[in-house]
Amino acid sequence: MHQYGVRDVEKLLRLPRSAIHSLIRAGFVSPARGPRKAYLFSFQDLIVLRTAQTLAAANVSHKRITKSLKELRRQIPDTMPLSGLAISAVGDRVVVKEGSNRWQVESGQYLLAFDGDPADGAMRVIEPKAPAGQESADDWFERGYAVESEDPDTARAAYEKAVALDPAHLSANINLGRLLHEAGRLEDAERVYRRALAAGANDATLWYNLGVLLTDMNRKPQALDAYEEALRLNPRVADCHYNMALLCEALNKYKQAIRHMAQYRRLVQKP
Repeated sequence: MHQYGVRDVEKLLRLPRSAIHSLIRAGFVSPARGPRKAYLFSFQDLIVLRTAQTLAAANVSHKRITKSLKELRRQIPDTMPLSGLAISAVGDRVVVKEGSNRWQVESGQYLLAFDGDPADGAMRVIEPKAPAGQESADDWFERGYAVESEDPDTARAAYEKAVALDPAHLSANINLGRLLHEAGRLEDAERVYRRALAAGANDATLWYNLGVLLTDMNRKPQALDAYEEALRLNPRVADCHYNMALLCEALNKYKQAIRHMAQYRRLVQKP
């Protein structure tokens, strides 16, 4: 059985490491441990991680997600079938389709599908397309998400259209800011993050990404403020504690550095 590390999951599912650790802590997946206690995910884990993240974004309750994913994990195969595997929500039921076969999984409220082989980095979300000219912010986000790994320029344009329709669209702002950051357009990335925050998208991942950006811009005190906001919203973001430990050390705040490094180790070592 092929297994995937955290970096593989970040690449394949475009999930930030903090979100992956959050879904593990919530009990949606229980990955195996490899050398140095590194997480090792199965293909089933990939499906569960992405489905959990999407259903959570749709405000489905934790109880319903857990119940649905427990049954889903029991049903899905260990590897991607050649005929392809699709997962979707129809009404209040999660539907799984493998080739011509289709079956229902208890609970769920969000249309979601996968295709491709994750070993080739080709897993993506598919949703019904809206008529031309009637696309929503979510439609533009999904367009960008589907092509991001192959065509980041097209993805950025799609995310910009999503944000234009919904300035507080969290996922579009996070992905747009990250792509701009990766392209070296640091000031543009900062504008995206701060505009999103001003529009009400107050989220730990958004603040965390802003902290990383400000660190790369050598604005350490402001980066520290951004990380503190991220931890105020979610004190269990391990990578945030780690980055804060390094920043505090650079700013000669040694007590704070020790405290954050200790908290980071507690979080990553927790079974």
